[in-house]
Amino acid sequence: MLTSGIIVLSGGLLDPNPGLIFWTAVTFVIVLLILRKFAWGPMVGALEEREKNIQSSIDRAETAREEAEAALRKNRELLDKADADADKLIREGKEYGEKLRTDIVDKAHAEATKMIASAKEEIEQEKRRALGELRNEVADLAVQGAEKILKANLDANRQKAIVNSMIQDLSKHRN
Repeated sequence: MLTSGIIVLSGGLLDPNPGLIFWTAVTFVIVLLILRKFAWGPMVGALEEREKNIQSSIDRAETAREEAEAALRKNRELLDKADADADKLIREGKEYGEKLRTDIVDKAHAEATKMIASAKEEIEQEKRRALGELRNEVADLAVQGAEKILKANLDANRQKAIVNSMIQDLSKHRN
């Protein structure tokens, strides 16, 4: 039909066509069933598998986090123990050093005491030896004096002079 120069076709795009609607609905349902069987099933399965993988990854990450926290706690405990051990070693080292110093001082004191005692003993021996020599000299001098007294016919003044002479001789020998 042609009216005023415009061609009007029947069955426009927006006009409902019951046959087209039916076949479109049937095609849609068939495509839906095919998609459900071949596409949605595998897609839903893949999504479920992906969800399982994600959940497994989350679980593994949580386990790894817990293990890391446990390892961190253990490392902190080991570090604390190492600090305590180091403090103990330092304290023991100081104690050992102090004991060693005390032992050395005690040994030095004992050695000094021993040396002093030895020196005193040596001095005492020298003193006894000197006194022995002095006694021998005095005895010799006394014998010599007695000889002189006996050889000379002496009076009292002469005896005093001889004794004084012996004392002077004795003084000379001591110096």
